[in-house]
Amino acid sequence: MRLFPRGISGRNKKKTRGSMADKQVREMTGLEYLERVVDGRVDHPSMALTLNFRLMEVAHGRAIITGEPNENYCNPNGTVHGSWTAALLDSCMGSAVHSTLASEVGFTVVDFKIDFVRPVLTSTGPVVAEGNILSVGKQIGRANGVLKDESGAILATGTTTCLIYRRK
Repeated sequence: MRLFPRGISGRNKKKTRGSMADKQVREMTGLEYLERVVDGRVDHPSMALTLNFRLMEVAHGRAIITGEPNENYCNPNGTVHGSWTAALLDSCMGSAVHSTLASEVGFTVVDFKIDFVRPVLTSTGPVVAEGNILSVGKQIGRANGVLKDESGAILATGTTTCLIYRRK
């Protein structure tokens, strides 16, 4: 399964997030923004293109991101580097928190923990990361995530704590 056609890259693009101005993005709730990413009205962040994953589903407090590891993400021993798995889980958990936020409110990750359960190999094929909120308050949001292969086997799990702030 190829998520992106050959040649698509987020690098050196002049347009900003689906040609939307920052003010327009700030005026949307987190869920409104993420829904636009899912349906293509707003571009995925360039990191998602670089790491070969994309936001597929979003609802209040929940986000699903799919990805497919390949040889570009391998470490010297031939397994997919843990940072790829961590980025995928970090993104789905952060998106779960983001989906609960009002307009003019942002977040940043304060802490995340990943537990690797099985190795991710290039032969693993497509994977699915699901993030769900545990709690979201005025200043702190918490979420967990799980990464599974196509058969449903758990590859990694994670938790995150996010700082919630008012945008200026």
